[in-house]
Amino acid sequence: MSKRRVVVTGLGTINPLGNNVADTWNNLINGISGIDYITSFKTDELPVTFAGEVKNFDANEYMGKQHARKLDRSGHLSIYATEEALKDANLDTEQRLGNGVGVVFGTGIGGIGATEQAVRTYDERGASRINPLAITQLMPNSSTGQVAIKFGIEGPSLTITTACAASANAVGEAKNMIQNGIVDMVIAGGTEAGTTAMTIGAFAQIRALSTNNKNPKGACRPFDKDRDGFIMGEGSTVLIMESEESAINRGVNIYGYVAGYGASTDAHHITAPAEGGKGAVDAMKKALFDAELTSDDIDYINAHGTSTLANDKNETAAIKTVFGEKAYDINISSTKSMTGHLLGGGGAFESLVSLLSLKNNIIPPTINLNNPDEECDLNYTPNISIEKDLSTAMSNSFGFGGHNGVLVFKKT
Repeated sequence: MSKRRVVVTGLGTINPLGNNVADTWNNLINGISGIDYITSFKTDELPVTFAGEVKNFDANEYMGKQHARKLDRSGHLSIYATEEALKDANLDTEQRLGNGVGVVFGTGIGGIGATEQAVRTYDERGASRINPLAITQLMPNSSTGQVAIKFGIEGPSLTITTACAASANAVGEAKNMIQNGIVDMVIAGGTEAGTTAMTIGAFAQIRALSTNNKNPKGACRPFDKDRDGFIMGEGSTVLIMESEESAINRGVNIYGYVAGYGASTDAHHITAPAEGGKGAVDAMKKALFDAELTSDDIDYINAHGTSTLANDKNETAAIKTVFGEKAYDINISSTKSMTGHLLGGGGAFESLVSLLSLKNNIIPPTINLNNPDEECDLNYTPNISIEKDLSTAMSNSFGFGGHNGVLVFKKT
């Protein structure tokens, strides 16, 4: 029996570049950075003072103060992005979606803001003063549950917490659900609101973050010789995924096919990638096999491209291993150069970018790439987007713990 084809019919996002898909895409292809000095808390005592923050979003105004107070910021963002995606897919946000629809969300650290607040309250005022909503705010599956409640999703639900690969894995597992006939539609995506004083401080302690405080917009420099770490980002992105038959029957727009999914584990080190990107190689090969494509078929790669010394050189090596000499002909870009690293929300955001690149035949740039690293010698589409006929795209996501998730998308 032939596999059911899986398509994307709706997109929604809120991220450092925009609070909707159109603004996000326009800023991406124009090489505009959403990274700036942190405004949501004081950074006087922190070694890093900038991040990719969501802008001009007030949860109290969006959903009402009574509802907003029940959720962590990651939940606010996920509900917003889901509503945008449902509308885009021509689905009624006032009607319960029912048991024929599933939901799969990825997150790296869940409600970390609520966690910090609860600990702070306990230390300063005692256990009796902890917010009674703290547990439901901080649990990693809070966004999945809240989205299901808000939109009446009664089918299977999963929360995936594979660090920075989480929402790539979410899209991949949603594909498997639909392909195997478990449901016809899945709300898939990721959310992260990890830009807090504690997380900034903790990531800085392991020297993972850029400390280029004098130039926030130029700080994220994937594949550049002068790169010095990633930049924290926040946001949520949601894809409405369904069987091709379902989409045709509903008569809705199709952005593209989720054609392939590959996952692997380095089993090497809790933070460092395996030398040469062995786990990344395995995941890319599995995604190509699942898509029934070869390395010659890929036109564009949205790289994990974190702007860290270890990731960028090992991802480059992995791409060379999988694609051979063809690696030099493929356009690659890291859109993290403009958004920062959305952690568990990154894979879903970069899935959106891959689909829009295919639909518009435009490859976004890797900005701030002015002094290429000799070990990173592929075509990373430096600084300026390009127009190119595209049929297929690959999106790479790799996370702490050695988690690797790779997706392949095809144009309709």
